[in-house]
Amino acid sequence: MPSPATPAAHGATGARDLTRGPIAPTLLRFALPILGGNVLQSLNGSVNAYWVGGHLGEAALTATANANNILFLLIGAVFGIGMAATILVAQAVGAHDLRQARCVMGTSATFFGAAALLIAAVGMPLSRHILVAMATPQEALPLAEAYLRMLFLSIPFLYLFTFVSAVLRGAGDARTPFLFLLLAVALDVVLNPLLIFGIGPFPQMGIAGSGLSTGIANALALGALLVWLRWRRHPLWIARADWRLFVPKPGILRLLLGKGLPMGAQMVLISVSMLAMLGMVNAQGVATASAYGAALQLWTYVQMPAMAIGAACSSMAAQNVGAQRWDRVEGVARWGVGFNFLLTGALIGLLLLAEHRVLALFLPAGSAALSIAEHLNGIALWSFLFFGVSFVLTGVVRSTGAVLAPLAILAVAMWGIRIPLAYGLQGWLGVDAIWWSFPLSALASMAMTLAYYRWGGWRRAKLLAPGEERGIAVPAEIGALPPAPVCDTANEVDCDLRAAAPA
Repeated sequence: MPSPATPAAHGATGARDLTRGPIAPTLLRFALPILGGNVLQSLNGSVNAYWVGGHLGEAALTATANANNILFLLIGAVFGIGMAATILVAQAVGAHDLRQARCVMGTSATFFGAAALLIAAVGMPLSRHILVAMATPQEALPLAEAYLRMLFLSIPFLYLFTFVSAVLRGAGDARTPFLFLLLAVALDVVLNPLLIFGIGPFPQMGIAGSGLSTGIANALALGALLVWLRWRRHPLWIARADWRLFVPKPGILRLLLGKGLPMGAQMVLISVSMLAMLGMVNAQGVATASAYGAALQLWTYVQMPAMAIGAACSSMAAQNVGAQRWDRVEGVARWGVGFNFLLTGALIGLLLLAEHRVLALFLPAGSAALSIAEHLNGIALWSFLFFGVSFVLTGVVRSTGAVLAPLAILAVAMWGIRIPLAYGLQGWLGVDAIWWSFPLSALASMAMTLAYYRWGGWRRAKLLAPGEERGIAVPAEIGALPPAPVCDTANEVDCDLRAAAPA
């Protein structure tokens, strides 16, 4: 077993004990594969935007921007359940209770699979109605509908791939999700032009081919990941003899919903606010909508460091909460905020220096949208420094199960500040009111989050009630574990978790 002064070694599965070793390098090493995954996803989106916007026109790019905002909303709707499962798994690993982690994995997987199939079945026939409701420009509507229908078809594979990857990171394994995401992105990049333009034996599908390539790539990557988990006998893999773990356990489900829904509501609030912002932008015409869509491509890169560090902080803090290492939880928060300022600030500076050339990749030559995109970036881009602080500290706070205060803070920032400013100040500032609402609301969110982190009661929140130890002892090298016993046999402790009262 590694000594407390040295980082825990990677096991055969790539998992890591995040309760040991110096905090800064451990956090950075864990965050880098997550950051790499975010880079891959953004590059994938940018490559797709290049093919769509550069070859199919501004209306097609506007169509993908509208449809992708709906996809983000749908992912956000169940994001909280995945985060609750990830945090529970991380706390269980930190407390050396593998049985609990596997029970959470089984119930959560069943929930995600059922939710994904339901959303796909309902969403496909309603695609056009959803787009009309969000004021998609008329010239972009048929393209957006064709693209969105393919995205709904892809939802089951997207959901399950994202869920499995997140739970593995909760167990301390950030490397494996990165490698299989690399596979998914490579497949999507290759398939996109083949299906859009009908190259070789592939059918010419236009913008619908871009959406279909995403579904095929994620389906193949998910299948490969599951095969890998089985082949390596990963501790979280549920074998055929243990399939009863997929039967939802009421205690776990109550906990996932009680803690996950408020976290999911945070993503929904962000998504709905972005849709509201998009509606205001769409009302300014195709040029402004295209400029906003191109700027969003840059914004995905700018928020990547904060999102990666926040996700790493959440998993690392949750493992240390499970191990009752509160000194390390505080250290994780400090280093996370510092890394956010360093990495996000550097990226903002680089993008501002090269923004004309970068934005030109997503807009046709001579487009009036290019100058609009440069103008709005100069106002809004810096807001991601403030956003990063909120994201990192929220990741630490929710590692204990405190979920209601971050939800309230976000609601005030988005719907009490951003939307009213963007709408109410247009008579004075014109369209600039929309762009100024981003830094002002992000600054307010950061101030409220800092106050709650310093004086709030999040340290007293709990996901699980204290009590008897119900697992098997887990060595520090997670990957070395033998397969866990089935929880449901007569001689085993029941898998249901005893939830504390919601924070």
